[in-house]
Amino acid sequence: MIEELFQVERDAYKDSVIHRIDARVKIAICFAAIIALVAVPYSTMIYTVGALFFLFFFILWCCTRLSFVVYLRRVCAIVPLWGIIIFFQIFLKNKYYTEYDVLYSLPLGINIYAQSVEFAFILLVKFVVCISFIILLSSTTKMHEMLEGAARMGLPAEFALALGMMIRYLFVFGYMYRKMNETLKTKCFDAFDRHLPYRYRLRQIGFLIGTMFIRSYEQGERVYTSMLCRGYGKDSFLFVKKKPLGRWDAAFLCISLAFVIVIPVTVWLTAIRLF
Repeated sequence: MIEELFQVERDAYKDSVIHRIDARVKIAICFAAIIALVAVPYSTMIYTVGALFFLFFFILWCCTRLSFVVYLRRVCAIVPLWGIIIFFQIFLKNKYYTEYDVLYSLPLGINIYAQSVEFAFILLVKFVVCISFIILLSSTTKMHEMLEGAARMGLPAEFALALGMMIRYLFVFGYMYRKMNETLKTKCFDAFDRHLPYRYRLRQIGFLIGTMFIRSYEQGERVYTSMLCRGYGKDSFLFVKKKPLGRWDAAFLCISLAFVIVIPVTVWLTAIRLF
């Protein structure tokens, strides 16, 4: 995961049509797509909307000149966090259906319902498409540009300062972890090596985590002292220079927002006419 963090930022420094778009435009498109997908009712119409949104994402991803394998790897890294929640939906009843048909019966009175399976697939479509736009945003926008774009869009100065410090020292934390992990490798230690005693591996991992926290605390103290010496105080904020939105960026934003709004409304009106 730490190495993937560095790789995401390296990808953001590449050059393409999407990389050169203003961060505010990409943030607005990402949030608009997520809000539009969440607003779509829990029905089979989400398949059509999700397919069109994913096609839109796929076109944008192809313009980034990044490998599609990179996208798949990052989706697979995130899916386990929510995949368990989506999986357990097949065993539960929800408020979106009134009748339930038992698809399969398991021991201990556990049933798999056909309607719950459908609901799980709807959640999966929404999740995958929303995560896809987030991956597109993070893979084509530098973190400091994303922070500046959010600040220009009205993010409170206190939040911008806190997020800026978090982003900066997240990589410091990552470098610490990488250095300590490389040190353990030079000593031929592998946490997944079954030839080593389990308690020994667990103890070494505990030492690693404890050392990480201690070093992070000490680094934070040194950084805070340095900031005080440079005039940091309660009235200090992150300076963000004003930047007008270019014509190409504005045109791309209008076209993308029109697509995000028109597609769900059109599919919803078509579904109403058919049923």
